[in-house]
Amino acid sequence: MSRVYNFSAGPSMLPLEVLETAQKEMLEYGESGMSVMEMSHRSPVYDAIIKETEANFRKLMNIPDNYKVLFLQGGASTQFAAVPLNLMKTGKADYVVSGQFSGKAFKEAKKYGDAKCIATSEDKTFSYIPEITPDMVREDADYVHVCYNNTIFGTKFPEVPNVGDKVLVADMSSCITSEPVDVTKFGVIYAGAQKNMAPAGLTVVIIREDLMGNAREDIPTMLDYKTMADNDSMYNTPPCYAIYIAGLVYKWALQNGGLEAMKERNEKKANILYDFLDNSTLFKATADKKCRSMMNVCFVTGDADLDKKFCKEAAEAGFVNLKGHRSVGGMRASIYNAMPMEGVEALVKFMAEFEKNNK
Repeated sequence: MSRVYNFSAGPSMLPLEVLETAQKEMLEYGESGMSVMEMSHRSPVYDAIIKETEANFRKLMNIPDNYKVLFLQGGASTQFAAVPLNLMKTGKADYVVSGQFSGKAFKEAKKYGDAKCIATSEDKTFSYIPEITPDMVREDADYVHVCYNNTIFGTKFPEVPNVGDKVLVADMSSCITSEPVDVTKFGVIYAGAQKNMAPAGLTVVIIREDLMGNAREDIPTMLDYKTMADNDSMYNTPPCYAIYIAGLVYKWALQNGGLEAMKERNEKKANILYDFLDNSTLFKATADKKCRSMMNVCFVTGDADLDKKFCKEAAEAGFVNLKGHRSVGGMRASIYNAMPMEGVEALVKFMAEFEKNNK
């Protein structure tokens, strides 16, 4: 077996230990006589799986009892509509546009009410996080929405934005479980699982209980948080296998020190790569230093042809999916929890050699 270092932004690499466990249990989970892929979501065996998955996720994220955890489908992009449909009581909401996905969420929200962009970093190609202060938020806004980590542009909110007493909603798709988060500072946290928690197909929502039950009357049933919560994420068939894998990932994270340990490892990995970029004469990081992402490191050479050559030679050397998003070009190394330290160290070594040979 020859596994590459996979720097994909998502679907992304999973911990090797998790894949090995899934491999062992592929044909038969426990003594069930079948794979989890074949299992009824209403069966006692699967009921135990999903309950253990939620329990471990709550422990890992330190989620209070007055928050519900929902295992849903549709990707984080479906939540762009679900959030306003569930939370817009007065019909107003404020958005911070710090990248492509927050821009899409803002555009979607405008279909359902008075959504206002109160801050953006579009003026500098989303290379920084705009400052947010409570006075920027409208008094009658139902919530403030942010994308906590911008996968495409490699930026992240350096701290929880201060929105006063307003409900804060965060898309954490590309940074969830990478470090400790004070869940109580948010009304809703949602994330597509395919970046740091599981295969594609699962979306996780953490929502404070008092925010449910106020959805628009014409909301599609599948988007109503209360319906999903009242049915323990089982209103219809959930993404069973992805939930099972997420459960293995949560166990792995807990066994490896929890989110404090994840943060320490992730900071070390990011520092290794950013330190190289900051001292390189060929490569340059594109995100502002004050708000660099630990998960998605974006960089360029300044020459599109050289960028292309780098990605090609890197892939041949076993460093795959380093090409930047099609909308911005350049390169992007996504170094989620599952990326081992040696993967980042090997990449930096390769980059140094490439720089030496392409002066």
